[in-house]
Amino acid sequence: MEHIRRNTIKDAWRLAKPFWTSEEKWSAWGFLLAVVALNLGIVYVNVRLNEWNNAFYNALQKLDGGAFVQQLIFFCVLAAFYIVMAVYAFYFTQKLQLRWRRWLTEKYLGVWLKDRAYYHLEVAGATDNPDQRISEDLNQFTSYALTLTLGLLTSVVSLVSFMILLWGLSGPANIPLGSFGTLHLPGYLVWVALVYAGIGTWLTIKIGRPLVPLNFAQQRFEADFRFSLVRFRENAENIAFYGGEPAEQRVFQERFRNLFGNFWEIVKRQKRLTWFTAGYNQIAIIFPIVVVAPRFFAKEIGLGGLMQVVGAFGSVKDSLSFIISSYTTIAEWQAVTERLTGFRERLEAISQAQSRPQNIVIRRENTGVAMEGVDLILPDGTPLLREIGFEQARGESLLISGPTGAGKSTLLRAMAGLWPFGRGEIRLAKGSILFVPQRPYLPLGTLADALFYPRVRENNPIPKTILTSVLTDVGLGGFVNQLDMVQDWSRKLSPGEQQRIAFARILLTKPAILFLDEATSALDEESEVRLYGLLRTESWRPTIVSVGHRTTLRRFHDKILDIANFAEPRFESVVVQLSPNCSPAVHS
Repeated sequence: MEHIRRNTIKDAWRLAKPFWTSEEKWSAWGFLLAVVALNLGIVYVNVRLNEWNNAFYNALQKLDGGAFVQQLIFFCVLAAFYIVMAVYAFYFTQKLQLRWRRWLTEKYLGVWLKDRAYYHLEVAGATDNPDQRISEDLNQFTSYALTLTLGLLTSVVSLVSFMILLWGLSGPANIPLGSFGTLHLPGYLVWVALVYAGIGTWLTIKIGRPLVPLNFAQQRFEADFRFSLVRFRENAENIAFYGGEPAEQRVFQERFRNLFGNFWEIVKRQKRLTWFTAGYNQIAIIFPIVVVAPRFFAKEIGLGGLMQVVGAFGSVKDSLSFIISSYTTIAEWQAVTERLTGFRERLEAISQAQSRPQNIVIRRENTGVAMEGVDLILPDGTPLLREIGFEQARGESLLISGPTGAGKSTLLRAMAGLWPFGRGEIRLAKGSILFVPQRPYLPLGTLADALFYPRVRENNPIPKTILTSVLTDVGLGGFVNQLDMVQDWSRKLSPGEQQRIAFARILLTKPAILFLDEATSALDEESEVRLYGLLRTESWRPTIVSVGHRTTLRRFHDKILDIANFAEPRFESVVVQLSPNCSPAVHS
């Protein structure tokens, strides 16, 4: 446990340090110092309230009405100060936590998106639910870190303050040791409190230790269950067509069973912990009275002194019992810290891997598209493609064909720099590059935003007349009046319409090199001819690399690369001549 605790504190500091040394460090430290000062003020008020107990209860014992009223007024003053400091301590703590979370979220989003780390995490499958790490774990980490740090600081200050007070109030104790004589123990209530809280803390850690891995697992099970529900909603139409509700329900039940089972283990462990902590706290109510009662009955202290001792003992006990009262929070904080540490380490590993020389080298030159000695393997080391080599001139079109699973799309991923598994050299012409997958991604927002993606619409002002013309060219003229409508366009548009949107992006972007991965698979042949014809007749005439199964695609390309035999890929040429109506015609 001690080893784990030290590692957790070290990992937590590595996660926290960048913010406290960042450009926001002055405001962060300012808020923190204000919160610390307010918490110290609250401790001071508590000490004064403890002293007030003595005067107040002595006034009651003596039936002194004037002193009673005076102490009530003094109490109101102390209470007012306490309320003001408690409110602003909460306010500044929440403000600091929000600023810290915002800063961490921006940094983690930046690293997650940089060098396409999000994609490499998915390919490697090394991190579960990275979205949860950013959205929930960062929030919990900052909240728990501030709560525990300020709680620990307050407990230490309170402990010192009330221990000094309790030492003076408790007086000495003479403990007979039989033949060994008598042990004279000054400030005996301090030692009693230390022993009482020490035993309680040790038992709490022993009972609650399994909560750390259980909370770690619970975060993952919760995220897995939530992800399955979101995925169901996103694919509602396809599931409805299949009538797949029973299969989906089985997935839901299985994932919720994991969630429920783990949560039940947490409940049972917390039940054991609550048995102990509840008993510990209940005994603590009467324990100091029992210990100090002999002095009260001996008339060494009055009622006020008794109540002051009880209050001071309770404050010392509470301070020493910080781990006991906060153990559930500590367990959750430790689990969150471990999850974020693992996430950060994997992001750092990806960043380091991207900065090292790559086995698959991509060069930008004044050429078309070329490959030389490219071998591709699967993440587990299984060979996929071997010794791929070809050269394609600028403005030419190439079709990559082959059976399903041969590695056509993986070859495109390698050209995009998304596939790190393999070796060889890829040369791409200088200029803009656009990759169009089989299922185009449509972002949330307006239809115009979807057309501009991945560019930002506000940064690329294009007249609406051009957008209208492009939509008409790709066969989506009926959507011209919906350009500024906010919809979930990935659901509203059919697969074929989504692929037309992708071609509209091409016409707006005018890339120098265009990679098409089954980009017309959802279209009829007539629409396919029309869209490819647009690409071949445009004045900017891009260099095209297509992947597809249809034999009809051959007519639109100058060359064909067949990767059916990955050891010796065949390379053939097709002569293409455009007919007067701009539809490509093939001649053997």
